[in-house]
Amino acid sequence: MQLFDELSEDNFLLFAARNYYSPNCIDAEEFFNDLRRFNYLKRLINRYKEGGILSERLMLNHIIIIFNVFGIKPALMMMEYKIGLENWHIVKPFLIFLKLIKYEEYADVSMDKEIVEALRKI
Repeated sequence: MQLFDELSEDNFLLFAARNYYSPNCIDAEEFFNDLRRFNYLKRLINRYKEGGILSERLMLNHIIIIFNVFGIKPALMMMEYKIGLENWHIVKPFLIFLKLIKYEEYADVSMDKEIVEALRKI
């Protein structure tokens, strides 16, 4: 079994550092700021689930930055671990909207209709 076949608390930080690419990064603080975007995104998802408050543009911004600095495949793995597949019905419409995944990927996950409609209006 490879070190990064499955992400865990033990190897997440190493995986993130190994896949991090930001040419303008000047210190470790910027790396950790980018890592916090997963937490911010998770909070926005929880706020939507609990109160129905959707901040679609802010969520798009965080997702775009995450995928820009970590790359598509590593960012997907990291999102699956940090956001959790139980929230994937909220995340999937954003990923399709940004063309980061195809509609057929994660076929067993249905998409939140309210989010799909909000993204269509953008």
